[in-house]
Amino acid sequence: MSELHYKDCGHACCLRVENLAVTIGGSQILKDMNLHVHCGEMVALIGPNGAGKSTFLKAILGQRSYTGVIAFSEPGQRSHKPRIGYVPQSPAFDPGEPLSVADLFACCMSKRPAFLGISKAMEEMITTCLDRVHGVDLIHKRVGTLSGGELQRVLLALALEPMPNILILDEPLSGVDAEGMTILMDMLDEIRKTYDLSILMTTHDFSLLPKYADQVVLIDGGIKAKGTAGEVLSSDAFQAIFHMKGGAL
Repeated sequence: MSELHYKDCGHACCLRVENLAVTIGGSQILKDMNLHVHCGEMVALIGPNGAGKSTFLKAILGQRSYTGVIAFSEPGQRSHKPRIGYVPQSPAFDPGEPLSVADLFACCMSKRPAFLGISKAMEEMITTCLDRVHGVDLIHKRVGTLSGGELQRVLLALALEPMPNILILDEPLSGVDAEGMTILMDMLDEIRKTYDLSILMTTHDFSLLPKYADQVVLIDGGIKAKGTAGEVLSSDAFQAIFHMKGGAL
């Protein structure tokens, strides 16, 4: 786990949530959410399907109405407006789709239509972005043929341009094999240390949390437990929700 930068929590990489609640269509999805993500931390959100994890991320992203406080500073300090990078749950691409990784980047990063071709300057920028995730060799691959781990690298590279203060990932390990999970988590760990950003991610995989996560937050309509991976995975709340202890049956 990283060396945490608590003294830098006046910066935009700090996330503070107080008494957050979300109601959708008359149903309360989340309530009494309190969380502090320090600069440089990797925080994993876990919980059953329908627990409100994605809703929580959307509230932070400004895509869901909420009550309570979402701020990017310590109490009493001026809240900074952060740059937030976001990787949604993996979209599906048709294997026959001719769109290449370079085309995808060009569509996202340039107003110039991709069918007009990619300039040398744009290709150099794409190469720089992919190099951050050790994925330069993917630049000419068709998006629909990428493996789960390769697609996550591409989406991650897009989310890191421009470099964010906070990186939010919704189920980045979904569809990724065991070896790919370790590679991806090593990469995220390297990125947050290199660029001093905070990472907030949801996951259903508990095996890697003790090695990588500074905080684990168990959500089921609200926060049921939070702390280190060991504390949360051995908690009564975790056992009651998942009928598991320590992340194992």
